[in-house]
Amino acid sequence: MTEITIEPARADRFADAEHALTGGGDGASCWCQWWMLVPKDFDAVTTDEKRERLRNDLAAPIPSALIAYVDGEAAGWVKVAPRPDQPRLARTRSVQKSPEQMDDPDVWAITCFVVRKEHRSHGLASRLLDAAITHAQANGARVVEAYPVDTGVKRFSPNELYHGTLSSFLAAGFTETARPGAARPIVAKQLA
Repeated sequence: MTEITIEPARADRFADAEHALTGGGDGASCWCQWWMLVPKDFDAVTTDEKRERLRNDLAAPIPSALIAYVDGEAAGWVKVAPRPDQPRLARTRSVQKSPEQMDDPDVWAITCFVVRKEHRSHGLASRLLDAAITHAQANGARVVEAYPVDTGVKRFSPNELYHGTLSSFLAAGFTETARPGAARPIVAKQLA
C-alpha cells in the first residue's frame, strides 16, 4: 500500500523541494517564483537566482508551500500563501476581478501545483489541495482563493494545469466567485 504524507516546505527540506519541482512541467525553470515576482523582475532573474530565491522563501517562519511524499519520495508541491505575499497576483488583470480586497492578508491564495510525472493521475493534486486548505486555515486565513482552469470549457496542456482544475476545487468545497475569462474562473472557500 502506498503511503502519502504532506509536509511543510522548509529550508531543511530544500532537496525535497528540488526533487518535487523538477519532475516535469515548468517547476525547474520557475522555482515557484512566478507569483512572487512582478513580470519585469521575473524576466530579469536567471533560473539559478530563482532557485536561490526559493531557498530563501523556505526559511520563512510560516511555510508558503507544502511537499507531498509518496513512500518517502518528494512527489508533489503546492504553493499556498497570503495573497499580499505573492505580488504578481495584484498585477494580474483576471485576479483583480476577485471580490476580496487585494491587500487583505487574511486572504490566502493557492497558486501552483507540481506533481512529478511518475505520480500523476493518482489523486496527489487533490491531496495537496486538501492539505493547502488545512495549512491556510491553521495559519489564520479567513478565505482561501485560487485561479484554476476549467477543463470543461477548453483543453489545456499538462504544463498549463499548474493552476489546478476547476473540478478539483469544486470537489473540495470551493465556490466560483468570478469568471474573468471563459476558462479561467476565480474560486474561493470561506474558512472562518
